[in-house]
Amino acid sequence: MDLILSVVGCGYLGATHAACMSSLGFRVIGVDTDPDKVAMLSRGELPFYEPGLDTLLAQEMKTGRLSFTTDFSAVADADVHFVCVGTPQIKDGLAADLTYVKAAVAAIAPYLKEGALVVGKSTVPVGTAQSLRSELAQSAPQADLAWNPEFLREGFAVEDTLTPNRLVVGVANDRAEEILKEVYEPIIALGTPWIRADLPTAELVKVAANSFLATKISFINAMAEVCEAAGGDVTVLAKAIGYDPRIGNRFLQAGIGFGGGCLPKDIRAFMARAEELGAKQALEFLREIDAINLRARQRVIDVVRSELSEDLTQYKIAILGATFKPDSDDVRDSPALDISAQLQAAGATVVVHDPKGIEPARKRFPSLQYSESVTDCVKAADLILHLTEWREYRELDPSVLGPLVKNKIVIDGRNALDRDKWRNAGWKFHALGRTD
Repeated sequence: MDLILSVVGCGYLGATHAACMSSLGFRVIGVDTDPDKVAMLSRGELPFYEPGLDTLLAQEMKTGRLSFTTDFSAVADADVHFVCVGTPQIKDGLAADLTYVKAAVAAIAPYLKEGALVVGKSTVPVGTAQSLRSELAQSAPQADLAWNPEFLREGFAVEDTLTPNRLVVGVANDRAEEILKEVYEPIIALGTPWIRADLPTAELVKVAANSFLATKISFINAMAEVCEAAGGDVTVLAKAIGYDPRIGNRFLQAGIGFGGGCLPKDIRAFMARAEELGAKQALEFLREIDAINLRARQRVIDVVRSELSEDLTQYKIAILGATFKPDSDDVRDSPALDISAQLQAAGATVVVHDPKGIEPARKRFPSLQYSESVTDCVKAADLILHLTEWREYRELDPSVLGPLVKNKIVIDGRNALDRDKWRNAGWKFHALGRTD
């Protein structure tokens, strides 16, 4: 393949995209301002955990097609430049911080050759792409800009890059689309739906998708609250409504809600941008979605207090899970860690276990106690809280854990454990949205 690609920003999204594009046969240059990250990637090592990506990265580094650098001038030969930097929430508001996106485009502008295409993949407020394209017309008129939102699920990033359920491209002309079709030709050949959109629509697709998923999660958590009040079972309710093809059964597992680096900040940034556009009322419902999500965390703490005491100072609580989801080491806005920190602040002794997230969690919450093994974590615990649905937690034998704890009480914050198995082993079992 003749095209040379660059990837600007080599974090989770960028490293994944770079390795996957290299696996399609492209020469790929990854550029990042963090020398430690670049050094790790250049050795074929990941600075984060993502199943399957470590093997792919190491494999692609051996081919010679993939390289990483801190030198932005290295992208001068590239035809297509993918911008994959973060857009975190600003510290004093709901809006997205576009500092890194703007800096990335500005950094490569001096090195863009004639006909180069800059392709944004970062999640940005609608209007950002057109603004950047206008700026690029001044700083690098020989180049163009398009938007190609990412839809990666942590734990499935390689699969979602190489066999996505759709490809969305926001372009302002046919040439930009033709270039992106050349980049994604092997993926299009698999039958992947191709959606051409204008720049604003491409930007809106990602935040609209995340807002819908957040709404679905908060809806079932709201139903869990009603089930507890009415004596119902939210797991049966979810199963029943999930058979309706208009609803579907995905994202209908009641629990402590969503977290991570995308859904929470994306829906808040969406609300902030809608207000700027004069469409605040259209997204007011997202404010309640956010509130329901945060309330789910508090409900777990209320259940802990009802099982133990309002005063938690004499109790040890074992937490199973620190990451916001399984098969990841991401602890950003993790409900599990938030709950752990709140319980510790209430006076409890809190010990946290996670298969992959202990070190990231320790950096974020150094005052919490951490354990490398489940058995050490639960030893002499007054209560176990299951907060991230790792497979190894679902496969735990409650009869083995029973002799280790002080009180055989477990709260399943994810509705993922086998209730009958735990109860048959003599445990008092509680799950959100289930009253029996």
